[in-house]
Amino acid sequence: MDQNIEKVATRKAFGQALAHLGDKYKQIVALDADLSCSVKTNVFAAEYPEREFNLGVAEADMIGTAAGMAVRGKIPFACSFAVFSTGRCWEQIRNSVCYPNLNVKVIGTHAGILTGEDGATHQALEDIAITRVLPNMKVFCPADYRETVSVMEKVVEDFGPTYIRLGRKGVPKLYPDSYNFEIGKGNVLKQGHDLTIIATGTLVSSAYFAALELEKEGISCRVINLCSIKPIDEQIIIDAAKETKMIVTAEDHNVIGGLGSAVCEVLCTTGYFKKVYRIGMQDKFGESGKSEELYKKYGFDVPGVVKQVNEFWKDFNGR
Repeated sequence: MDQNIEKVATRKAFGQALAHLGDKYKQIVALDADLSCSVKTNVFAAEYPEREFNLGVAEADMIGTAAGMAVRGKIPFACSFAVFSTGRCWEQIRNSVCYPNLNVKVIGTHAGILTGEDGATHQALEDIAITRVLPNMKVFCPADYRETVSVMEKVVEDFGPTYIRLGRKGVPKLYPDSYNFEIGKGNVLKQGHDLTIIATGTLVSSAYFAALELEKEGISCRVINLCSIKPIDEQIIIDAAKETKMIVTAEDHNVIGGLGSAVCEVLCTTGYFKKVYRIGMQDKFGESGKSEELYKKYGFDVPGVVKQVNEFWKDFNGR
């Protein structure tokens, strides 16, 4: 697979999927915080203007309104930048959505440093951590266009609080139209026997293409896409621990509390101990810059992942 294949932002896939599902599911409503063009609810609004609500720059109000709509049988998708849709209104999500276990879908776009020039204040690097800790909440981070569409098809049928994490910039299309996402299940993109890279979201494509490069250097890498961070696929992680020598996690998120932490929790609690190295933001904020340049600086692009995995592999074998 060529890494220069078509790239589409997962937020764009979300907007198109929401509009498509709106015809079948009349109870779907979309809420945004004065960001309809950015979060792509404008696509839904063009088709169903009476079912799209702009709450203004008031995410707490947006979540409270979504909770009220859920009580009345609607399926609300409450959308904003990830740093705001999860951070600014975390208390409302906790007490008004998760505590009463309401059917509210929280959408966070512009997650991670891929957001680029908007800078550290708008780059959510903590959202996985603060949502997965909430009882009743499910957390999904799709890797590409098709997976986003499939996630949407599943969550609209599934009941309960849900957080979907999306990116601003385009990412390669990895999956065919036939791909079917399953809640609570991971997906093996590539088999390998030396080590396993477990990735989520925008780092899945970087991990996949890095694994192809590492194969040329004699390192056989299994690549697992964990879109479903909560509930998490324990078995796919356990199998990786049993069948490969070490594990690398990769995420555009703080390594504390995110995918890396979730994987380590599984290995510790199930007793399948394995050395884990974590690619991600090393407990620091991002910065303003072009997305490609930030991914290069922090080692999130394909060459960066290749370099880091090579270093981890040498460290592991030199112990």
